[in-house]
Amino acid sequence: RCSVTYDMKTLLLTLPLLLLLAASLSEAVMVCYFGSWAVYRYGNGKFDVENIDPNLCTHLVYGFAGIDGDTYEIKVLDPWNDLSTEGGKGAYNRFTGLKQQNPHLKTTLAVGGWNEGSEKYSRMAADPVKRANFISSAIVLLNEYNFDGLDMDWEFPTYRGGSLDDKENFVTLLKELRVALDEHNMLLTAAVPAGLKILEQGYDITAVAAIMDYVHLMTYDFHGAWETFTHHNAPLRAHPQDTGDDVNKNVETAVEYWIQQGAAPSKLVLGIATYGRCYTLDNTADTGFYAYAPEPSRAGPYTGTRGVLGYMELCEMQQTSQDWTVVHDPAMNEPYAYHFTTKMWCGYDDPPSVAIKAAFARDRGLGGTMVWTMDTDDFHGNCGNNRPFELVKTMVETYGDTGDASTTAAPTTAAPTTAAPTTAAPTTAAPTAAPTTAAPTTAAPTAAPTSAPFEPDCEPGLTYFVPDVYCDKYWTCHNGQAFLHHCSPGLYWNPEYQTCDYPYNVDTSHCLEPGQTVAPTKTQPTVTTPAAAPTTTFLPSTSTAAPSTAPVVPVSSTPAPEVVCDPELGNYYQTHIECDKYWWCVDGTPLLQSCSYPLVWDQDTTSCDYPHDDDGSNCIM
Repeated sequence: RCSVTYDMKTLLLTLPLLLLLAASLSEAVMVCYFGSWAVYRYGNGKFDVENIDPNLCTHLVYGFAGIDGDTYEIKVLDPWNDLSTEGGKGAYNRFTGLKQQNPHLKTTLAVGGWNEGSEKYSRMAADPVKRANFISSAIVLLNEYNFDGLDMDWEFPTYRGGSLDDKENFVTLLKELRVALDEHNMLLTAAVPAGLKILEQGYDITAVAAIMDYVHLMTYDFHGAWETFTHHNAPLRAHPQDTGDDVNKNVETAVEYWIQQGAAPSKLVLGIATYGRCYTLDNTADTGFYAYAPEPSRAGPYTGTRGVLGYMELCEMQQTSQDWTVVHDPAMNEPYAYHFTTKMWCGYDDPPSVAIKAAFARDRGLGGTMVWTMDTDDFHGNCGNNRPFELVKTMVETYGDTGDASTTAAPTTAAPTTAAPTTAAPTTAAPTAAPTTAAPTTAAPTAAPTSAPFEPDCEPGLTYFVPDVYCDKYWTCHNGQAFLHHCSPGLYWNPEYQTCDYPYNVDTSHCLEPGQTVAPTKTQPTVTTPAAAPTTTFLPSTSTAAPSTAPVVPVSSTPAPEVVCDPELGNYYQTHIECDKYWWCVDGTPLLQSCSYPLVWDQDTTSCDYPHDDDGSNCIM
């Protein structure tokens, strides 16, 4: 079981799930995004089309397609996984085929996402010919694979190399899409930001909302490890310590802003994240909000990105370590948790906080709720109430509940009498880098293994990691094949967290450090036995002043060049115009990869590494 349990009856007046689904889905939407790259995760984190419950959501959104930078037609980003041609897995057809199990289900295709950037979309929206190319090709693709509509996920107009004209051009694009999609009786939706500065500069809210069937509010990523202090990923309301711009970084402010600017509440769909934003604390004596945290947390075993942990990863970590403390601050509706040994601090949503947000959406008359994403929920049902998709089901149940669901956090145990920790404000300004919500679009790993004295025996049909005999190397097992990888210089493979990590976090008694010459022996992955549950703490509120976050500003960059991979050279790497990205050429196909923050690509060592003084001279930091 998950380390923290709750009596949901104190929060919800529930009926059996199927009855609630029947009652609520006729009035509200439950939009569920599917991150198709989750198929490449290993073990319990792997999530494919067949893991989707087709009766849980009213609308399923497939992420992502993109845009071709030459033709400006819609582009399939992962042909091997998305399509059925040339031995592909046919995920598009399998995804839309879920409607055979639920005829009322709608399946749409999202185009864009964080990794697609903004520049191509800016150029396309500004040119009538390019818009026509995109729209006509999108209609063809949607019809070919039986999608019910298109979800525009341009992140974001006027930002990240875009033009100030994007605000007007985006409306023009949506109007033309609306006309074309109506001819085929298809839906048009959009995923939109919640930050007020981005909205003010890039979105004509009245016009956008009038055109769309639904507007999916990305009411998360208000805070994260691009800042140097701890805060919650998606606070419903402002924290008492918030000052300056931080006062507006919350769900309630974003929703009210959209409504005040002319959006009909019934078209707004409240986004709820099934992941947390995580930091590395500077000092475990300081663990509250606004604690100094200059680095992102280590990567999780499944999501593999520093500063982010899926809900299912947090549950598993809390189950297997006694060092976790889960805190419920009465000033906030959402929990946070910290780990003494690793200094990890994560602000995330759990079932009670999700229930409060879904009740907020219902009480404000919004069109429903949206989840980003299904694949980081506890889809196996290993924690919480032992129900698969616990967070999504909580959204459905709460929105369909017409009782008096509380919109104020209700602790399940009495608060301790000890005072809340005092937090020192950081002395450096937070960086202005925008958050990353979308994962890279990569095809199946096909790299040839590098010769080594040890090679694991890989099981067919599975994808997982195996430690090497050398501390700074590890193996990926994919469908019976083994592929050797090297950690960036100075880092060792951490089998516990399935990521390259600082040496002091790694048990080196089972591997050889660089320079050691002891003969290697064959090893296999270790199994961690679950430990006792972590501590749960309920804190009294605090009123310490907090620093403000630096404003988000548009980033200007040069368009990425077209990459040509030589199929005769097999598998190799090429640089990208952005320093934290690189191209993996696999048998002539370029696959865009991203380094975990704050690493950048080092072509000399063909690995992600920490930035050096000369980095940035040939790429954009």
